Amino acid sequence: MRWLLILLAVFGIVVSSLALREHYRTDPSPCSINEKWDCGIVNHSPYATLHGIPVAVIGIAGYLLLGALAFGKKYSWMLPFVTIATVFAIHLADIEAFVLGVWCIYCAASLGVITLMTVLVIGKVIADSTPRAR
Repeated sequence: MRWLLILLAVFGIVVSSLALREHYRTDPSPCSINEKWDCGIVNHSPYATLHGIPVAVIGIAGYLLLGALAFGKKYSWMLPFVTIATVFAIHLADIEAFVLGVWCIYCAASLGVITLMTVLVIGKVIADSTPRAR
């Protein structure tokens, strides 16, 4: 479980880093697929920062923390962080869907990664707390 969660955290860092690159990009976005998928629009919107910090930076820091906790097998410590991160990622997806009307492929990938991490961590915490038959 540890290595799977670390691998997912690394993937989360990669997609968050790509989103951060889009945040600072001044030329046209290479992931501008069509009118519904454009990372440039999403990452240049006012919703791409939280108190002046790019959301992608928060994502990178969060995935680093989760990767470190997974490395230490601190699954119960991971639980509140993955839960908060999933709720925040869903909030951002709602903004993409209902406010901006445009999706970011990197943001969608990050939502998938954090959701999978949350499910795995919940399952691991439950499995670890369940008494085993002798």
